[in-house]
Formats: sequence, structure tokens, C-alpha cells
Amino acid sequence: MGHPFPIREIARQAGLSEATVDRVLNGRGGVRESTAREVHRAMADLDRQRTQVRLVGRTFMVDIVMQSPERFSTAVRAALEAELPSLHPAVVRSRFHFRETGPAGELVAVLDRIGRRGSQGVILKAPDVPEITAAVGRLAASGVPVVTLVTDLPASARLGHVGSDNRAAGATAAYLMGQWLGDRPGNVLTSLSSGFFRNEEEREMGFRSAMRARYPGRALVEITEGQGLDATQYDLVRDALDRDPEIRAVYSIGGGNIATLRAFEDAGRECAVFVAHDLDHDNTRLLREHRLSAVLHHDLRHDMREACHLVMRAHGALPPAGPTLPSAIQVVTPYNMPPTALAG
Repeated sequence: MGHPFPIREIARQAGLSEATVDRVLNGRGGVRESTAREVHRAMADLDRQRTQVRLVGRTFMVDIVMQSPERFSTAVRAALEAELPSLHPAVVRSRFHFRETGPAGELVAVLDRIGRRGSQGVILKAPDVPEITAAVGRLAASGVPVVTLVTDLPASARLGHVGSDNRAAGATAAYLMGQWLGDRPGNVLTSLSSGFFRNEEEREMGFRSAMRARYPGRALVEITEGQGLDATQYDLVRDALDRDPEIRAVYSIGGGNIATLRAFEDAGRECAVFVAHDLDHDNTRLLREHRLSAVLHHDLRHDMREACHLVMRAHGALPPAGPTLPSAIQVVTPYNMPPTALAG
């Protein structure tokens, strides 16, 4: 079998003779199975240690660029900072570029400035528009790898994407919605922060497709462009409630849930089922208070760790690996909240 280590080095690591290691590697027999396992374990240990050596003393300056409500960017920052110890012996330093809303040109200016200044990598959450795609191409051409977070830019030159399967998340929301509403009449309000974020579009498509297949008589009422901000979200929800007296449930794809609930209360209306995304500080409190039915959550710490690993691999500091798998979708209720959320 091929291997990158001298037999002498493997033998020293395993505490065995070179002749024994040679027999195992060349399949000559006459060696106990437990001894063969020791040889393979020694090779795995050497490979891990070689990776560690490549990382010692390496510092990666990574820029995190996001357009999202403050509650989500705060959660991302906390997730990255919690993962930093797991990235040792490499050191990851981060620069944060957060904004809640604004024209795409402002994000493009940030990305171009990073390209001129230099960076080991960019972790990006941005709308899927041509200007952003072009800016990612300029970064890639200048040698700066870009990893998209939560919402993808598949037509861009990004290195990779980390996040959950958004269509599956939307279909899961439809399943929960249908089960909990049962035979009760009523329409469902679907709320997106913007039509330009691919993750929200995919969630909406998954939700609509599953609802159409399983509950074809249930009408869906869509609102969008609230940017996930309470000030704009309240007016959009209140207008929808005034127009449609049959809205009884909400699938919140893009956030602004405190404002949505306030709009229901001010209109004197009941929200029978409310499914949302992400355990940010707002949703954690609302779920604890039983004002949300469930939150579809994925592990942001896992996403940030995978994003940093992709950047490190781009610089040859980690060995190649297979494709990045989507983050697991967790259905969180008031009764199975993670310990970190309960402590918040």
C-alpha cells in the first residue's frame, strides 16, 4: 500500500520492529491482527501530526462580510469565537464587516477593498445579484478564497459553501405546519427578508412544494423585503392581516419575529402555529416563552469551523477532503432547547 512515511518512522511511532511493519505494509502475513491495527493507527497518528506541524505558527486573517440583521451577525460572531480554540495550533484572526441592509454597491465596495488590502479568505453572506458575483470573481482572481455562508452564490467563483439544505428545511417547516394545523381552517403567512437571498428563496420553494403536495387546500400569503428588521416587518405583517382575515399561521423565513407577533397582537388575531429559523437571541427568548411553535436550527459553530477549514485547505495548510456536507437541520421546541440557549 502507498504511504508517505519511511518504515523506520512508522516502526518508531508504533513501537514495533521495522521487519514487522514491512510485513504488514506488504501483506506478507505472519502478523497478528492487533499488530496490524497498531501499524495503521501509527500511520494515522503520523498523518495527524504532520497536519499539526503544517499549522504551527500559521496565522490566517479572515474577513467575515455579512448583510443580515444584527441578531444573526451577532450569533455568527459568537459561533466563530467559540470555535477558535478548535482551530489550534493555527491562529485565525478575523475582521468583521456587518451591515443590516443597503444597496449591493456598498457590499461590492467592501469586497473590493478587501481585495486591494489582502486577506487569507472571505466568509460571505450576501444577496445573489450579478454585482456581488462579479466582486467574488475579482477576489478569487487576486488569490483570495471566498466561502459563502448560509446563502450560496452558485454562479460565482466562490471556493465552497457551508450551511444547511434549505429546500429540506422549507419542506420540514411545511410538514410541521400541516401536522399542527390539522383540519383547522386558515391561511399561512410566509415571510422573507428579501427575494435576493438564495437560501430564503430555496426555503420558500421547499415549503411551497411540500404544502402543495400534502395540503393543497391551504392558501399561502407571501410578504417580502422586510429585511428581517422589526420596523419594516411590522407594517408588512399588519397590512397582510388587514387584507386577509383568514391568516392563522406563520412560516418566518427571514426573521423579524418580534414585530410579526406584535402585529398579530395589535390586530387582535391569534397565531396558531409559528415556525421560524435560527436560535438567535430573539428566537431563543420567544421559544422559551412558548410564543414560537418551533425553530429550525443548524449549528453555526459547525459552519464556521468548516468555512475556516476550507480557507486553510486553499492555502495548503490542511490535506484535501471530500465535499462539504450540509449542516444537520434541528427541530427545536421549548422542550429540547440546547443547553447554551437555555443558559442565555
